[in-house]
Amino acid sequence: MTQDELITLIEQAWNNRNLLDKNDCRTAVYRTIEQLDRGVVRAAEPDGNDGWRVNEWVKKAILMYFQISKMEPVECGPFEYHDKIPLKRDYYTNGVRVVPPAVARYGAFLSSGVVMMPSYVNIGAYVGAGTMVDTWATVGSCAQIGERVHLSGGVGIGGVLEPVQAAPVIVEDDCFIGSRCIVVEGAHIGREAVLGAGTVITASTHIIDVSGSEPVDYKGRVPARAVVIPGSYSKRFPAGDYQVPCALIIGHRSESTDKKTSLNAALRDYGVSV
Repeated sequence: MTQDELITLIEQAWNNRNLLDKNDCRTAVYRTIEQLDRGVVRAAEPDGNDGWRVNEWVKKAILMYFQISKMEPVECGPFEYHDKIPLKRDYYTNGVRVVPPAVARYGAFLSSGVVMMPSYVNIGAYVGAGTMVDTWATVGSCAQIGERVHLSGGVGIGGVLEPVQAAPVIVEDDCFIGSRCIVVEGAHIGREAVLGAGTVITASTHIIDVSGSEPVDYKGRVPARAVVIPGSYSKRFPAGDYQVPCALIIGHRSESTDKKTSLNAALRDYGVSV
């Protein structure tokens, strides 16, 4: 079955769920999830023009996979789960290190060299080569994590399945996401960016560059190589003036130096907690 045939069947079944009773449409859903698991297709991918394209048909297949899958017991050593989605397998073959009790669902792709400390990666997510998913970090449905990223302890990367046209969270290559950071609602973290511990980035978070003489405001996107810390700004409400959380860009990693050296310098020079 070619990809064009897959897309046609997925779209037909999405528009008429009764077609999921037919073998060819069910097979198309299963084949799409299998290709997601192997990294052949992605829920979102670079479009070649410094942007990203959402593959709506892939997200539709995931949602229909939930519909046609049945709840079943899943045995994992002494543990038992009860779910519609099996656990991911064959880590050894794919060169992925997984520390118990880390869990990745079938339909998530983990590139060679990924390390999962006790953590969680959901269906539809893509995790690039050499990335560390540290202890109690979570990677939500369809999130796209680049290569050599460090998701520190307790990081929460949100999932975006619906609406199907919505972009998922994107963390580009060589980013450092500090402990207990939250990145949700399709936020986009540019390559080599550093988020200090506890930074929250949502679609509506004010991301204010205060490194120059005048503030520059971003929303939903952290620019490449930015060094970001939690902050707040004053906002007037009917009951008075209160402090509202924001994120502050306090500097930038050097593009011309070694990435590890640049990261260490950024953490040291700007006093960023990780």
